[in-house]
Amino acid sequence: MSKKIVVITGSPRKGGNSFAMTDAFIKAAEAKGHTVTRFDAAMKEVGGCRACETCFKTGKACSFDDDFNTIAPAILEADAVVFTTPVYWYSIPAQIKGVIDRLFSFVVGGKDIAGKECAIIACCEEEDMSVLDGVRIPIERSAALMKWKMVGEVLVPGVLNVGDIEKTDGCKQAAALADKF
Repeated sequence: MSKKIVVITGSPRKGGNSFAMTDAFIKAAEAKGHTVTRFDAAMKEVGGCRACETCFKTGKACSFDDDFNTIAPAILEADAVVFTTPVYWYSIPAQIKGVIDRLFSFVVGGKDIAGKECAIIACCEEEDMSVLDGVRIPIERSAALMKWKMVGEVLVPGVLNVGDIEKTDGCKQAAALADKF
């Protein structure tokens, strides 16, 4: 069955390792007949949540008008959301963190978003897999809070420079992740 999948990226480095895995996933998902909408958070203007709790009261996800208000409707309509990102300083990069924090608007706004599928594609410089916990755990917990089903994770350590991902099976794993939707 064809699904609507929203992919949200967190890297400002076009052509980098997480982008390569993202591209592999999208190509495989579209080949399976899924519709994919991609948002490159680093190229968008998305601020952090201001905790005003006026979510969806103005007809938009957020009363503060930025690019999250173009991302939110796509998430509402999606069957699945995939977060793709490198690890920066042992955590979620600021470029995507604003989007993740603003998912709060769906909860405050009383939107029924339960039942979506979710996945993570992430990479980091170090070889230690626990470095990826700074991305993996917050996304898993967010998915659990929203009652989203985690269908898969592609976590690739040991990549720093552009092209390092080609020395791993990261792109192959990302493409295989499309089979889980």
